[in-house]
Amino acid sequence: MNRLTGEDLLDYEAIKSQIEARDREVDNKFSKDTQVNYIRNTRNYRGDKLGRVAALHKILTQENGPLIAVRLHVLTRKTLGGLKTNLQAQVLTKDDEVIKGLYAVGEVAGFGGGGMHGYRALEGTFLGGCIFSGMKAGQHIASLPKAPSV
Repeated sequence: MNRLTGEDLLDYEAIKSQIEARDREVDNKFSKDTQVNYIRNTRNYRGDKLGRVAALHKILTQENGPLIAVRLHVLTRKTLGGLKTNLQAQVLTKDDEVIKGLYAVGEVAGFGGGGMHGYRALEGTFLGGCIFSGMKAGQHIASLPKAPSV
């Protein structure tokens, strides 16, 4: 990764030290490491023993292959807010006036934070709201008078 980017370089010794500390926790049956304990506890469940692809193991072992660094670019995924709309998905001003020709559907319409599925909605459950608000916008647009053809 360091050779590829030349910027925001990874400190090899610091990363290695963190992984070695984690690997020591695998050997410690009284470990306080949350992730190690989570894997141990879930593997006590028969379904997890059968379905989990990899058992708890050390990372820095020859048989587990080389480590590969991946650069991630974090972005905001949920705002739990959005543009204020009416029931036809038309965007409203702060004074609740319709902005002609502007519609908002899906999460940008603000339903994601407590709309159809509530504040505890899971990923993937917002699809219904996206489809519903898109349908409402489409119905309203279809009901508008047609401009004369030229």
